[in-house]
Amino acid sequence: MAIRSMTGYARTRRSSPEGEVVLAIKGVNHRGLDIHFHLPPDFDPYEHAIRNVIRRLVSRGHLEVRASYKRNASDAEAQLNVDMLDGYVAAWRAAAERHGISAAPDLATALRLPGMLGPGTDRDPEKSMEQFLCQLTEDTVKELNVFRQREGQDTLHVLLERNAHIRAAVAVVKDIRTRAMPAFQARMKERLTEVLNGANLDPQRVVQEAAVLADRSDIGEEIARLEIHTEQLEKLLNAGGEVGKKLDFLLQEMNRETNTMLSKTNGIGEQGLTITETALGIKADIEKIREQSLNLE
Repeated sequence: MAIRSMTGYARTRRSSPEGEVVLAIKGVNHRGLDIHFHLPPDFDPYEHAIRNVIRRLVSRGHLEVRASYKRNASDAEAQLNVDMLDGYVAAWRAAAERHGISAAPDLATALRLPGMLGPGTDRDPEKSMEQFLCQLTEDTVKELNVFRQREGQDTLHVLLERNAHIRAAVAVVKDIRTRAMPAFQARMKERLTEVLNGANLDPQRVVQEAAVLADRSDIGEEIARLEIHTEQLEKLLNAGGEVGKKLDFLLQEMNRETNTMLSKTNGIGEQGLTITETALGIKADIEKIREQSLNLE
């Protein structure tokens, strides 16, 4: 499956024997799958079935699902929600009595209330209507996913380009490190000389100090890990599918290695400054990838 964005919009209009339905779905970013329905009262019995269709086709994103329903005139005739009307009249009379108002309920206003005209409250959900709405939902979500896939491919190109920048920058740092080894060694000798100037030092401690200084000065391990991570990132992006959460973890690891690299290159002269500038560029590209990846499913 190709990479998909979580941003998209789709709208479908379709007629059934009972009337015309317009279904619109809008998607934006979200850490999980968050579905919000705005359906006419007629569709309340079918919300669970509609939700199941969406969950089958979408894994992440905040979705606004809106529907409108225009019943056929012949089907809408004499379909008065008597229970709702009785409740409206009773509430009107109670309010009028409490406030000492002498007035009759406004029937025209009552009939315009959502749900007053249409199927009665005792009408059972129709299997045919459920099937119709589920098929309409599936078609709309598939159209939404086409939009999301197109957006995802545009994002994919940007992410691959940024990753290529990082790989090139890591290669630059690797080359500088090779040429800067004498500076690293000089720094270590200087630190060891300071330690050896002390009195009665244990030779074992000197060896341990040398090992610690060498580890703190060399960035070879960080370079190797960044090379591995950029390769993993490229494979992950090209594999497609649901990559958002996996990308988040991988980018955290890349950012950690870059920070360690920056902490090790202080005080080694001009070459260290070049590594620092390059590593800061790597951090900037990682952050740009992270910002873009937040929109991927």
